[in-house]
Amino acid sequence: MASDVRSRMAHSALWLIAERGIQGTAIADVLERSGAPRGSVYYHFPGGKDEMVLAAMEYMATDARAPLRAMRGADVGTVITGFVDLWRGVLRKSDYAAGCAAAGVTVSAETEELRAAARKVFEVWVADLTELFVDAGVEKAKAEDLAWMLEASTEGAVIFARSERSMRALDLVEKQLLAFAQTLERVPTGHDAPMVGRRPEA
Repeated sequence: MASDVRSRMAHSALWLIAERGIQGTAIADVLERSGAPRGSVYYHFPGGKDEMVLAAMEYMATDARAPLRAMRGADVGTVITGFVDLWRGVLRKSDYAAGCAAAGVTVSAETEELRAAARKVFEVWVADLTELFVDAGVEKAKAEDLAWMLEASTEGAVIFARSERSMRALDLVEKQLLAFAQTLERVPTGHDAPMVGRRPEA
């Protein structure tokens, strides 16, 4: 039960940071959104808000990667669309109020520890994307470049989407990256399917 309360608080902090940044996220708001009792802050996060932010970043660097892992066995195009769809989901769920919490920490953190935690999120997500692209038949160096390109362009598109309340930027990023993926030479992987069009393995 105690672990569940801590997890709820970290998850609530994650969404609030994604919407408001660190400075706009108050402990009182985390308690309200999570439904946790006030005393739980000092019990679960004796280090205060910074420790709560670190827990939110740890969630992004671990459990929040589950949708990426679920794409194992997918072709390049499916990975690109799947990743963009993750952010479409965040925008729809929050009515365009939330973006990337790691980006929110990066631009609003006041300590190197917090910025490092956000940096780790980007690094592990890019590592996962790189692995997915390599599995789909992309040469390692090109796979890593494509992963960084997908991460960076999607992060920027999310900002535009929140500003415009429109998926236009994400749609454009997806379209251009899918077109670019078609130009990549495929490394034999033991599969006969084309690099774009193969569905994830069951």
